[in-house]
Amino acid sequence: MVNLMVNYNQRHLDLAFGALSHPIRRGILARLATGEATVSELGKPYKVSAPAISKHMRILEKAGLLSRKKEGREHHCRLEEKRIREAQLWIEHHRKFWNERLDALERFLKENP
Repeated sequence: MVNLMVNYNQRHLDLAFGALSHPIRRGILARLATGEATVSELGKPYKVSAPAISKHMRILEKAGLLSRKKEGREHHCRLEEKRIREAQLWIEHHRKFWNERLDALERFLKENP
């Protein structure tokens, strides 16, 4: 049972980190951090086609980093903070782990010149 939960979380992390790997997607999320926006508003700063923006949006949506709802002809998007928090917690856990290991190594090297 624990293995399934680890794989499930790993899949979410894989999707989140994959989505975060592109600067346009990071920019879209940064914009959404300030509030809800339409797809056209989110795509406006980028010199790429509407289909390219749609592809980025699908990747972010699949990763669970944003959600959208349709109102008339417009798609309104908002940030889904749960997945971002999961990635942040994963990073924080590993940052703490490696800082502790590096601190221990530093102490060892000082005690054993």
